[in-house]
Amino acid sequence: MSESTIPEAWVQIPTEAQVRAKLPLGTKTGPYDFGFVPAMGRLLSSHGRIGRQFISLYREVMFGPGRLSRQEREMIAAVAAAAQDCHY
Repeated sequence: MSESTIPEAWVQIPTEAQVRAKLPLGTKTGPYDFGFVPAMGRLLSSHGRIGRQFISLYREVMFGPGRLSRQEREMIAAVAAAAQDCHY
């Protein structure tokens, strides 16, 4: 199969307003305060079961006990994302 014949995956990503409407009043959208709901958070909210599991794993890796500091974990995440040309 050539690259041009491979169908693209498509997921309906909820809008920021739709994500915020599901949150209890005054609830933050995550551990970071960007002033908006990031696209990755919106993507994860579009798939309830898998999104919740991914968020649990992410919180454990980034905020759970371990030998790396928070800054070291963030640096590793940034380098890994850049190496994969991640847009999120």
